[in-house]
Amino acid sequence: MKDILSSSNSDEVDVMMSRNCRDIEDDTIETDSGVQQDDMNVEDCVNVEDGVDVGDGINNISSSSSGVFEPFVGKEFDEVEDAQAFYKAYARRTGFATRTNHTRLSKEDRKLILVEYVCSREGFRRESQKQIERKIPEPAETKIGCKATMCIKKDCEKWTVCKFVREHNHELLTPRSTSLLRGHRCVTRVQKKLILTLNESGVPTRKIMSVLSKESGGDFNIGCIGKDVENYLGNKRRKLFKEGDAQRLYAYFLDRQCKEPGFVYSMQVDENGCMGSCFWADARSRAAYQYFGDVVTFDATYLTNIYKMPFVPFSGVNHHHQTIMFGCALLVNETAESYIWLLRTWQEAMLGRAPSTIITDDDKAMAKAIGVVLPNTTHRLCLWHILQKFPEHLAHVYNKFPDFQKDFRHCIHETITTDEFEQEWSSILGKYSLLDNDWLQNLYNRRDKWVPAYLRTTFCAGMSTTQRSESMNKFFKDYVRSSTMVSDFVHQYEKALDARYFKEKEKDVQTKSTRAVMKTLWKIESDAASVYTRKSFMIFQDELFNSQRYIPTKVGKEGERRIYGVIPNGKEQPIYHVTLDSGDAKAICTCHMFEFVGILCRHVLCVLGKKSKLGMLPHHYILERWTINAKSQTILDIPNSDGHVMTHDDPMMRKSKLMMQFYDIAELGSQSPQKYNHLSLALDKVHKELLFMEDIEGEKNIEGGNMSQNDSQVLKSQVVSNFSQILQDPPRVLTKGRPKALRAKNPKETQSTKKRRCSICKIEGHAKNNCPSVRDLGNTGGNISQNLDLSGQT
Repeated sequence: MKDILSSSNSDEVDVMMSRNCRDIEDDTIETDSGVQQDDMNVEDCVNVEDGVDVGDGINNISSSSSGVFEPFVGKEFDEVEDAQAFYKAYARRTGFATRTNHTRLSKEDRKLILVEYVCSREGFRRESQKQIERKIPEPAETKIGCKATMCIKKDCEKWTVCKFVREHNHELLTPRSTSLLRGHRCVTRVQKKLILTLNESGVPTRKIMSVLSKESGGDFNIGCIGKDVENYLGNKRRKLFKEGDAQRLYAYFLDRQCKEPGFVYSMQVDENGCMGSCFWADARSRAAYQYFGDVVTFDATYLTNIYKMPFVPFSGVNHHHQTIMFGCALLVNETAESYIWLLRTWQEAMLGRAPSTIITDDDKAMAKAIGVVLPNTTHRLCLWHILQKFPEHLAHVYNKFPDFQKDFRHCIHETITTDEFEQEWSSILGKYSLLDNDWLQNLYNRRDKWVPAYLRTTFCAGMSTTQRSESMNKFFKDYVRSSTMVSDFVHQYEKALDARYFKEKEKDVQTKSTRAVMKTLWKIESDAASVYTRKSFMIFQDELFNSQRYIPTKVGKEGERRIYGVIPNGKEQPIYHVTLDSGDAKAICTCHMFEFVGILCRHVLCVLGKKSKLGMLPHHYILERWTINAKSQTILDIPNSDGHVMTHDDPMMRKSKLMMQFYDIAELGSQSPQKYNHLSLALDKVHKELLFMEDIEGEKNIEGGNMSQNDSQVLKSQVVSNFSQILQDPPRVLTKGRPKALRAKNPKETQSTKKRRCSICKIEGHAKNNCPSVRDLGNTGGNISQNLDLSGQT
């Protein structure tokens, strides 16, 4: 399909006149009644010599409907397309729609010699169609026996009108309303381009129609309705399904690998040739893992496609504290075997390096796979998922004891040391009679995987939940649906990656082109500003500034170590203990912020300030992953990690530049009729020249056996293919009714709410306005009233 570079509708009118209509591709769209219509509005091809004011080719209607604008017996046309376009233009001005009713071929050479065009309300619905049992309501009848017609026949080299009936047996519409008739509706090629672009960006149909209305100058000038847009997108999807969703995905992977050597992928195929689980990662994600892969979150609670295959992203945090991707997968199921295959494939793609910490939700299959593939990695459970289960399993305690939630929260979030946690946990179990609760005991046995007091000494880059993965889920919510194909999803994932890395580049520029504002006079602050990224510096600056609100006191000494107690100014609790080694080379705080996040806490800075040690930021307190130069090291084993960069030879870049030029030209051309006519004629000339150049280039390619760059890449992809058969799609999961939520919900979110209680009978399940007791009383009163009336009549 040739790209149409202008976004206005005018390029399909005066440019495509009369005989040029035959050059337009014969795409079709399916309307709401299942009848196929030509993709091109035939009236776009009206011959200007006949005096029809075509305007923008859609809905500029002439006020006249007689004389030269009306067919008459004997009127001649050069081509049958001219006659069809003329009668359709006449019908649109008059207020009805047309269709081709009858054609006749010659007996000698089987060429077309007669065509009859009629009003769309000609004839009657067949009785057999009326007797069909329908699952949906029968559509209203449109055919009522209208006799309006125009018949043309071949006379030598001309087409002549041999019959014309003007009268209709029904009310005609206004020209404004005629544009809504099915016979006059179409989705032009320019609109198709715009619709596909908006649809790929997650814009719903109603908003697409709003954009088309704005571009066309009003709803009646669009030339189609929302149903036409839905049918066009539906036909596109059906064509893609015929091609094979899994095969298209595989072709996409091959194409990416040809263009980007650092791109890797892996697909499973079952014995029937159906696609199973698949994993992919581009060069940027693989390189980012080498810099920031010490902590990884791993989440599989998002359903994205028509096969209900969970989307499993590997994510982390970069030096700007932004979410960053380390590859992703679509799993056919959530068994331990699938997770083992995925983790091994992912680790191989990441050059065999294992993360120091991995955070997942509480899933047994995941835990088993991590124990097998990543035995030396600290496995941490998502704290949020754990805490969401407490109201479900301890609902009776929450309802009976209002203070339980407060005590429990303090035990989990505000205990600093493991001893404090153990003491408060035992106190809560005894206070609320939970010593025999098996579920709590099971969680307690795994407390080293989720309780903050046990994990403060484990570096997690400040993450305690899988929220980094869920932030990607939130991004995809606007772009994918329960009916999304996997071949479409990978394109959306690529957009998400581009958006993430663009944000990272923004932060890089901001950090390097601006200077941070200092809040203190200490030299350590300016040292941190010159080393850290802006976000990391702001965290450090906040800790440094708030360290002035704490008071340190020396409380003990252990050999060369000195211990300080740090408390908030004016308070006695909480007390943090900071231990300084000999020479103040290393400091350890009981909050363990440096071990958990990698940035010094306010308590250590408070003690260093007392000892006048804030003149510089020691190197052993600087974690390289938070610095400006965190990505300065080159990863030799991963080529082309900067991603695809468009050049002037890229078709998309050329198209983008032409579009910008055409927008400026279109603005100037629309300022007056003279400018419009001049521009229209110029575009017509250029368009014919480009078509002529395309035909010549096509002939040269055929004769010389030349192929374009894209063709050579396709051929190369086919050579690389290691599948001997066509890859089959996974089984589709059909759903009824409204699409289910894309995220797997926690039981707390789906638990039934408290039932309503009637204020009259005090029974749950209904309210006073529909209480059975009141209804029964009302029925009794009605019977009594009826009996009284009958007795009065006798």
